[in-house]
Amino acid sequence: MKLIYAIVNNDDAHAVSSSLTQAGYQATKLASTGGFLMSGNTTFLICSDDDKVNGIIEVIKNHSHKRKQYVSSVSSYGEAGYANMPAEVFVGGATIFVTNVERFEKV
Repeated sequence: MKLIYAIVNNDDAHAVSSSLTQAGYQATKLASTGGFLMSGNTTFLICSDDDKVNGIIEVIKNHSHKRKQYVSSVSSYGEAGYANMPAEVFVGGATIFVTNVERFEKV
């Protein structure tokens, strides 16, 4: 038995959630915040038999997309002081952790 933690950008959370449900997987959703951009994420907790893990990860991968985003960064110093220069970063996709579960009960 495995526990899958999948951290997904909020823009993709609905598609991931719907696709997991359609594929017959149950997930618990938690609101979370990323540390770097402080943007909203959804963390899915999914307990599964070992043989279903790859299928679950495929569903998550197929519905979590990376995209470019511009954020302000302080990077140049001129006569007026520091200027905000936009920096291009990639957001989205999914971060997935798979751990062993010693015991699982649904009561």
